[in-house]
Amino acid sequence: MDYGFTTAAYVVSAVLMILSLGGLSGQESAKRAVWYGIVGMALAVAATLIGPGISTGFAAAALVLVLIGGAIGVVLAKKVQMTEMPQLVAAMHSLVGLAAVFIGFNSEAEMARIAAALAAGDADTLNAIQGAGGFAAKVLAKFDPARSAELSILRVETFLGVFIGAVTFTGSVIAYGKLAGKVDGKAKKLPGGHMLNAGAALLSLVLLIAYLNGAGSWTLILMTVAALFIGYHLIMGIGGADMPVVVSMLNSYSGWAAAAIGFSLGNDLLIVVGALVGSSGAILSYIMCKAMNRSFISVILGGFGGTTGPAMEVTGEQVAIDAEGVAAALNDADSIIIVPGYGMAVAQAQQSVSELTRKLRGRGKNVRFAIHPVAGRLPGHMNVLLAEAKVPYDIVLEMDEINDDFPETDVVIIIGSNDIVNPAAQEDPNSPIAGMPVLEVWKAKQVFVSKRGQGTGYSGIENPLFYKDNTRMFYGDAKKSIDQLLPMIDG
Repeated sequence: MDYGFTTAAYVVSAVLMILSLGGLSGQESAKRAVWYGIVGMALAVAATLIGPGISTGFAAAALVLVLIGGAIGVVLAKKVQMTEMPQLVAAMHSLVGLAAVFIGFNSEAEMARIAAALAAGDADTLNAIQGAGGFAAKVLAKFDPARSAELSILRVETFLGVFIGAVTFTGSVIAYGKLAGKVDGKAKKLPGGHMLNAGAALLSLVLLIAYLNGAGSWTLILMTVAALFIGYHLIMGIGGADMPVVVSMLNSYSGWAAAAIGFSLGNDLLIVVGALVGSSGAILSYIMCKAMNRSFISVILGGFGGTTGPAMEVTGEQVAIDAEGVAAALNDADSIIIVPGYGMAVAQAQQSVSELTRKLRGRGKNVRFAIHPVAGRLPGHMNVLLAEAKVPYDIVLEMDEINDDFPETDVVIIIGSNDIVNPAAQEDPNSPIAGMPVLEVWKAKQVFVSKRGQGTGYSGIENPLFYKDNTRMFYGDAKKSIDQLLPMIDG
C-alpha cells in the first residue's frame, strides 16, 4: 500500500475527529459525534496496519492486540457505572501517558541500535534497517551528518514525549486514586512543596541538554524518574474541590504527549489528534477555572489553598424534614429548580429525578435544572446523567442562564451538591472557595437538601447553606428519598 492512500485516510480520519469534537459541544449532537470519532479512529488504525513499512506479521500481531484490547474495553464499559466515569477517564489518561513513555524509549532504542551499528560498521544491520523501511529507516536517514539538526529535533521530540507521558501517567494514577476514594482527597505536599517540583523540572532540563550532547540513555531514564515524581507530587498537592479541573488538564497532557510522540514517529494523524485533544483539554480547563474564579496556574500548581485567616464560624443547626413535608411544598409550588451533584450520581438517582420532573411538569409546574460548570467530578458529568435519564435538554440550564431566577423560585431541591451551592464563596473571604461563582440557591423561598448525612462532602468544606432558616435537610440515600416523594405528588 502506498503513502498516498495512508495520507488520504489520515486526512479523512482527522476531519472525522474534528467533527466529533465539534459535535460534543451540544447534547443533541453528541451521539452522532461519538460515532464520528469511532469511525475516524477505526479508519486510522486500519490505514496504519495496511500502510507502507508494515509487514504482514506485524499487522497480524497488532490486529490481535487491538481485538484483545477492544474486548477488555467492552467488558469494562459494561461494568463501569456512570458514577465511576471520572476515575475511568483518569485511568485511560494514565494509559496514554504510559504508552507515550514506552514509545519514547522504543525510539531511543532504535537510535542507540543504529548508532552502534554505524560505529561498528555493521553493514548487514544497516542494510536490514534500510530494507525494512518504516520508522527505523527514517531514523537511519537522520544519522547522515548533513541532517544532524533533524536528529537533534528527533531527540528533543522523544525526550518531551517521555517527559509529558511520565507526568501524565503518575498524575492520572493519583487522580484516579483520589476520585475512587483510594487516596486522601485533601491537598498534600512533601516538605519543600513547589520547590521540589521546580527542582525536578530543572533537573529534567539539565538532562535534556546532556542527552542532546550524547550523554546516553541514562539521561532519559533519570528524567523519566523525575517526571514520574512531578506527576505524583503535583496532583497530590491539589485538593478534591479542584479535581474536575485536574481531570480536564490531564486530558490535555495526554494529548500533548500523543502529539510529541507523533512528531517522533513522523505520524501526521497522531500529531493532529494529539494537538486537538491537548488544546481542547487546556481550553476546557481554562474555562472551568474562569467559572470558579480561580487562576489557571494556581489551580494546576497547588489547588485552592491559600486563605488569609480562619474560616467564618458556622452557627445554628441543621433542621431535618421528612418526605411528606417536601412533597407538600412541591405540590404547593409553581416554580421549582433542581440542582444535581455527585450525590445524585452515587445514588444512581437520575431516573427517579426524571420521573419526579415528569410528574411535576404534568401538573403544569415550571421545573428546571441548574448545572454548575464543575458539578460532579468530571466536566459535563451531570448533563450526561440527565440525558441518560431522558430529561428534556431545554430545561437543563447552565449557571449563568438561571442564577438570577432563584429569588423568584418557590422551591429548590439540591441532590448531593455541596461546594457549588455554598454561600461561603460570597460571604467568607477566608473560605477555601472564596470568590468562586456558585448557584445562589439560598435566595429561593424554600430549599431542600437531599444528603446522606451531616458530613462536609468530598472537598471537606463546611456549607452554611445547611444552617439557613429557609433550608431543610432531607436526609437519606438520594434515590430512595426521591422515590418516597413520587407517590405523594398530586396528579
